[in-house]
Amino acid sequence: MNKLMVTFVLIFVMAAAVLPAQSADNPALKPILNHFGARNYANGAVSRTALDLIVQAGIRAPSASNKQPWHFTVVQNQALVKQLVPQATDGNALIVVSAAADNKTNTAVVLDCALAAQSMYLAAQALGLGSRLYTGPVDNVNSRFKAELGLSADHNAVIIIRVGQLPADVDALSSASPRNSKDKLVTYK
Repeated sequence: MNKLMVTFVLIFVMAAAVLPAQSADNPALKPILNHFGARNYANGAVSRTALDLIVQAGIRAPSASNKQPWHFTVVQNQALVKQLVPQATDGNALIVVSAAADNKTNTAVVLDCALAAQSMYLAAQALGLGSRLYTGPVDNVNSRFKAELGLSADHNAVIIIRVGQLPADVDALSSASPRNSKDKLVTYK
């Protein structure tokens, strides 16, 4: 009887440890399932510690053949931030993800940079900060701001992540853009 009871307890403990990992309450899934591209930011600088953690998440992103083709330029100079993203709020930081330019838009390099950007975007939100991805300003960066950003002639910006403090009353429900339903987007076979 004791062996049966010990076995039951061990099975119960193992199941209890596994079940939360397979639910929406899993701490690793929360930033992924609850993220939103922040539109409104509060004034206030992002700490160097937070920026370092966010960049570390980008460094750890997966890449094709582990080439890690990206370079991250963290822009904290507020005059330059406003030139790149005019609607930026005081204290916002930008992370410009760049890579060797090949004038193609569908290469593994661009996809790798997108994975790194997503990792940083989610890391910022996991730290309680707002983040938003921008591709629109990239052409302007590549044509006018390479020198100011220290990008070499053979590198182009691929995507920009805006990071900043959130207002106290912001939440995903009121701030997120509407999402298509799972039924519309997913097919199981």
